[in-house]
Amino acid sequence: MKKGISAVIAASVLMTAACTSQITAEEKDVPLSNREKAVALLNSIETGDQQAASYVNPDKYIQHNLAVGDGLAGFGAVLQVLPEGSAKVDVQRVFQDGDYVFTHTDYNFFGPKVGFDVFRFEDGQIVEHWDNLAEKAAPNPSGRTQLDGQTEVTDLGKTEQNKALVADFVDTILMRGDFSQLGHFIDEGEENYLQHNSAIADGLSGLGEALKAMADQGITMVYSKNHIVLGEGNFVLSISEGRFGGKHVSFYDLFRVKENKIVEHWDVIEPIPAKDQWKNNNGKFGFKSE
Repeated sequence: MKKGISAVIAASVLMTAACTSQITAEEKDVPLSNREKAVALLNSIETGDQQAASYVNPDKYIQHNLAVGDGLAGFGAVLQVLPEGSAKVDVQRVFQDGDYVFTHTDYNFFGPKVGFDVFRFEDGQIVEHWDNLAEKAAPNPSGRTQLDGQTEVTDLGKTEQNKALVADFVDTILMRGDFSQLGHFIDEGEENYLQHNSAIADGLSGLGEALKAMADQGITMVYSKNHIVLGEGNFVLSISEGRFGGKHVSFYDLFRVKENKIVEHWDVIEPIPAKDQWKNNNGKFGFKSE
């Protein structure tokens, strides 16, 4: 059984809810941003921080990890199979876009993994969660890992402009396959497009070589629908649905934008199980804006 990061989060909430009433008034008076609450909740997987449970609304919490039952009651069994003290959490990047907080995290959770998590907040509490997870891989042909690279958020005034650029890129290049327009989004030269996909080298040349190798092996990659684009400043996350190697998958693509060009890319691709294997009926996507 696939063990979702979110399962441990929610199970921790379930097992520690009774303790939250003991939080002191002084602790409650310390204001935390939604960004800080999301990071604290993820860190609690490793630390067991009981206060983090109070950042989730147990009456409204909707789960989109399809390997986990909806509601808090379905999570206890998953937590029980996690070896005590084995979980490690290191949030590398965290961003906020309105009611959404999204993170990029280095996990050790039943083995080393990379994950994106998205949390939706209402009235300061988490009410919905999505994620995409993959096994950690060796550095790519350019020596980059799935997690290293830039982390600093800049250009906050260009958030909507950068989101529009990425949405156009996903539609034009990834969905419609109009590669003649690549120069509109990415400049030539390895130094102008830093790649963190474990199988692809830097630059448009690296992307082209990877696509040719896939074609030679009969491996197809199809983006069929872009569900949501979230961003903060120079970082934009696109969440899409499609097929990779014949499997139904969820694509999470994180882009860094500079001067109206895409200059860096990270991703996680996760297979979507057949519906008869789902543990909840919420679907992998179902964002509020859809």
